[in-house]
Amino acid sequence: MPQLSRQTGTSLSEINIVPFVDVMLVLLIIFMITAPILQSGIEVDLPKTQTVKEITEARLVVTIDRAQLVYLGSDAVNIHDLGNKVRAQMRNPQSDPVFLRCDETVPFGTFATVIDTLRQSGIANVSIVTEPLSARPRIQ
Repeated sequence: MPQLSRQTGTSLSEINIVPFVDVMLVLLIIFMITAPILQSGIEVDLPKTQTVKEITEARLVVTIDRAQLVYLGSDAVNIHDLGNKVRAQMRNPQSDPVFLRCDETVPFGTFATVIDTLRQSGIANVSIVTEPLSARPRIQ
């Protein structure tokens, strides 16, 4: 009788972890695919230029979407509060960069107003985010 209980104990201690590893690899792939999508936040069609300024590291990003709504990171913000909120998140407003993403269909007046608001609040380093020109023209 003691031999039967020992065999039962050893068979229960052998757990097959292969399905667990498979599930974890699938979850890893899903997170790797969705992380860049979540990071970019608001959907905008960036203008295409020869020189491209990419967002590196975790930086302050101001976005103007198609509907001319202004976002700081992924939170909508009133244009009148934009300067104060950006300054509150910066260590050195004179040198720390603020990245500006703007949809290519936004009127220049809106774009200029946002830049002016940032400059009026003492932010000197505003970088405009664009996409690189494609080798082939886009067919519409």
